[in-house]
Amino acid sequence: MNFHQTAIITAAVLYIVFWAAMTAAAIYLFILVVKALKKYISSKEVREEKAQIKRSLAELLRENRIRCKMTQEFVSETLGVSRQAVSKWENGTSDPSTSNLIALAQLYDVSAEDLLKSVTGSRQQGPQANADMEAQ
Repeated sequence: MNFHQTAIITAAVLYIVFWAAMTAAAIYLFILVVKALKKYISSKEVREEKAQIKRSLAELLRENRIRCKMTQEFVSETLGVSRQAVSKWENGTSDPSTSNLIALAQLYDVSAEDLLKSVTGSRQQGPQANADMEAQ
């Protein structure tokens, strides 16, 4: 066997090893994606509960702002945040920080505790309501 044949065989072996490694990597990534999808699908209840809570806080913030006859622009200027931040809070896209939540409560003339109670109260209605019914 001469040098040229040895080089061709070596290149062929390296080519096969390379594609075997690529295939193994693709299979491994496929397995990871399947596991992630299974986990995502099984977390549906948690995601729905989080969405309900966020929606509740968002709705509550919007209702209080409208009740006080304030614009998002006025609230944002008073708190020193952007109008887009206030909009995100009211749409449920993001939550205000603790300091902003306290400032919102003061601005809307409600206690921060009342804001949080109404949000956590809506979350506890499901299981807690069932437990209360069984206790009676």
